[in-house]
Amino acid sequence: MSLKNVTRMYLSEDEIPQYWYNMRADMKKKPDPMLHPGTRQPLTAEELRAVFCSELVKQEMDADTRLIKIPEDLLDFYKSTRPSPLIRARFLEKELGTPAEIYYKFEGNNTSGSHKLNSAAAQVYYAKEEGLKNLTTETGAGQWGTALAMACAFFKINLTVYMVKVSSLQKPYRKAIIETFGANLIPSPSETTDVGRRILAENPDTGGSLGCAVSEALEDAMKTPSCRYVLGSVMDHVVLHQSIIGQECKIALDKYGITPDIIIGCAGGGSNLGGLIAPFIGEKISGKTNTRFIAIEPASCPSLTRGRFAYDFGDTGKTTPLIKMYTLGSGFIPSSEHAGGLRYHGMNPTLSKLRDDGYIEARSAMQTDVFKAALQFAKIEGILPAPESSHAILAAIDEALECKKRNEKKVILFGLSGTGSFDLAAYMSYNDGTMTDHVPTDEELEKGFSTIP
Repeated sequence: MSLKNVTRMYLSEDEIPQYWYNMRADMKKKPDPMLHPGTRQPLTAEELRAVFCSELVKQEMDADTRLIKIPEDLLDFYKSTRPSPLIRARFLEKELGTPAEIYYKFEGNNTSGSHKLNSAAAQVYYAKEEGLKNLTTETGAGQWGTALAMACAFFKINLTVYMVKVSSLQKPYRKAIIETFGANLIPSPSETTDVGRRILAENPDTGGSLGCAVSEALEDAMKTPSCRYVLGSVMDHVVLHQSIIGQECKIALDKYGITPDIIIGCAGGGSNLGGLIAPFIGEKISGKTNTRFIAIEPASCPSLTRGRFAYDFGDTGKTTPLIKMYTLGSGFIPSSEHAGGLRYHGMNPTLSKLRDDGYIEARSAMQTDVFKAALQFAKIEGILPAPESSHAILAAIDEALECKKRNEKKVILFGLSGTGSFDLAAYMSYNDGTMTDHVPTDEELEKGFSTIP
């Protein structure tokens, strides 16, 4: 098929993937198992079921099944927003004067404004099937909390969201839409949990972190009848659900005989990045392609570029299982000046393993550079990107300019994981010149590293 006049590569409903792809099944070296925080022994499914829904536990611990069937009722829900468009950034290519072809997968065509709905719907669906009445979660920039509130409203399950306090102040409209969908939102750390009160006693002026919010949501779930905890990134079952993104990309590109040379995703906890690269990295592991995979993260929260590959807690309160991942330490709290999202202290264990084995490159970026790229993209392509997604835009621009310098025609694919419609306060800060960059010093990072067990 000719690409001469093609800009948007849509798929039909019939082409939505029927299965999630589990990239762990094709990995030559598997991620290390989670450990019990008390015994330090590999965690059992029974122990995980005290926190997560049973089917999610099964998916989390399955490192061998390549394809996992998506339930029909969930596929029907997906069809309300999927398949999402794969778009060639022709105007951006022209602006940059690059011989590279640039494509982006746009996940912002739903009310939550991001890719998070792919896993939110799946997790709430399984909670409903299990007969649960209540769920708790954390959210940082607010995309996950919004998506989960939407899914809970659809499947009629009660939801409590612990939102990082500084984000709830920076993004009041995220708070408003979460509450509009019926969820109870609590800025974290709060006085509503034991761990929240302890964190506030130690640091009364803290703006909070995802680690703090995770601790509070976990405690709430354990104390609430007919309740489980769900989360929007880091865990392998979340990346599994997001694999629908990469599979749709591959189906569309295969139609036109296109093989990406470079795939780029922003990296916080890893769900967007993992979902985008999943089927492509499976091919690289098997030796079928030589695609480069680039993870780009904020310089203010640099787990992949400056963190340590070690067993660590997933929360500040040190109640979660120990996860082998790239981490800044569960006690690390990003600067309150950071407005670009991607605030989690650790990275998904599978992506961490792939990074350690050399399959994934990692780089970091200053948030002012990220917002500069966001504005350039918005003015040219007509979509206001989420700050998180704008990290990937920056890396794509850098790679396209490198192609220009070397006169190389490469195919670049990046994930535009969401819109910036609820991030206008951050854009205002950039536009009026009050946005600043913060890069933690080695001494600041050591404080976080000291909390790694």
